[in-house]
Amino acid sequence: MEQLDPRDPTSIGPFTLLGRLGAGGMGRVYLGKLPSGRRVAIKVVHEHLAADPRFRVRFSQEVGAAKAVGGFWTAAIVDADPNAPTPWLASEYIVGPTLETAIETHGPLGTEAARIVLVGLTEALIAIHRVRLIHRDLKPANVLLAQDGPRVIDFGIARALDQARLTQPGLPIGSASYMSPEQALGTTTLTPASDIFSLGGVLVFAAAGHAPFTGANVYSVLLAVANGQPDLTGVPARLAGIAAACLAKDPSQRPTTADLLDELTRTTATTPGRPSVDRRDDWWLRRR
Repeated sequence: MEQLDPRDPTSIGPFTLLGRLGAGGMGRVYLGKLPSGRRVAIKVVHEHLAADPRFRVRFSQEVGAAKAVGGFWTAAIVDADPNAPTPWLASEYIVGPTLETAIETHGPLGTEAARIVLVGLTEALIAIHRVRLIHRDLKPANVLLAQDGPRVIDFGIARALDQARLTQPGLPIGSASYMSPEQALGTTTLTPASDIFSLGGVLVFAAAGHAPFTGANVYSVLLAVANGQPDLTGVPARLAGIAAACLAKDPSQRPTTADLLDELTRTTATTPGRPSVDRRDDWWLRRR
């Protein structure tokens, strides 16, 4: 966490700000707390997005649905103000590294740890899709490895930000690598199958330590996503078939979340059933 800059606010809504957690093309993320001491992660969107009335409408609609997302595997939405001069969204603060940071620091997960992550992400998508949301930006940087298992973050403003992400000059290659072909081709109406494709990409990264699609720049990555074959090098055999199925170009050929959960709890486990986490901060290292 970084200290607040003199230009940063000291409070947002009912929250006192403690520091900066990060920043990106869409906005800044702060650590905040309530008078009760409860800590939250607050995403504040950039001013140029706030000035777009269409963005505000989409943001309000999406946040309303996101508040209804339940389940253990997501960072719950605590509060939001889409009508503020600069819209913001506060979610449960989860302690733990992102999957991206963990893999870059320690290398790929073992097969069982990767399965735990995949089951958790599948459960999270079930909860998100149940309220008719699509995450749209599932990637290693949006997965936290908490002490009690993986958590999906940054849902709730994805649709509002989707067009901005596709058109902004600085779209990170890391984001492009996990987009679905539908997103790469600019399809405006996405289905839950788009998230399944992204999930397959996250699985490849977790199990093998690399993205399924790479390129010299964003455009070459998007071209590979739309037309190329995924690189499954290093993915364990027990998980490679699942990754390949999720990464099918045709959305109708990808498994559903229910199919995935059944497959993961029935055939890929050393001990069949939903995996358990041993509640150590580094459980994902100990499951190799």
